[in-house]
Amino acid sequence: MTPALAVACVTWLAVMLVMAGEAALSAHNATVLRARGAVEPPDDVFRAMQWAYPLCFLAMAIEGAIAGPSPPDVLASGLVLFGLAKALKIAAISALGVRWTFRVLVPPNTPLVASGPYRLMRHPNYVAVFGEIAGMALIVWAPVAGTAALAGFGSLLVKRVRVEDRALGRQ
Repeated sequence: MTPALAVACVTWLAVMLVMAGEAALSAHNATVLRARGAVEPPDDVFRAMQWAYPLCFLAMAIEGAIAGPSPPDVLASGLVLFGLAKALKIAAISALGVRWTFRVLVPPNTPLVASGPYRLMRHPNYVAVFGEIAGMALIVWAPVAGTAALAGFGSLLVKRVRVEDRALGRQ
C-alpha cells in the first residue's frame, strides 16, 4: 500500500466513523423533537445533502489516493483545520443539545439558541462543515475534489441556510 493510499483510506474511514456517530445522534434527536411537536419545512435540501456530503469525502479520498500524499506542512495544516472544525461542530452540538439534527426541525414556542458559538455566528455548524471539507482535502491532497466539494456542497448549504432561517423566523 502506498503512503497516499494509506493516508486516504485511514482518513476516509475515520471521517465515516465520526459521520456515522453524528447520524445516530441526529436520528435520536429528531425522534425526540418530533415527539415534542417539531415540524420540518417542506422545501429543505436534506435529501441532496444526505448523499452529497459523504460523496464529497469519498471523492477527496479517491483523488488523494491517486495524487497524494500531501506535503508534510499541508498535511499538518489540514489536521489542524479539521480538528478546529470538529471542535466548532462539537461546540455547536453542545449548545443546541437535543435540537441538533441533520434535518431542520423546529420545536414550537422555543427561543433561538444564543449560547456557545451561536453567540458569535448564526450557523457555526455549517462553518464547521466547510472546515471539515477543506481539512480533508488538505490532509489527503485533493485540491480538485476539495474545491469541487466546497463549491458543490457550499451551494447546498446556502439553500439550507435560507430554509433554516425562514423556519426559525429569521429573514
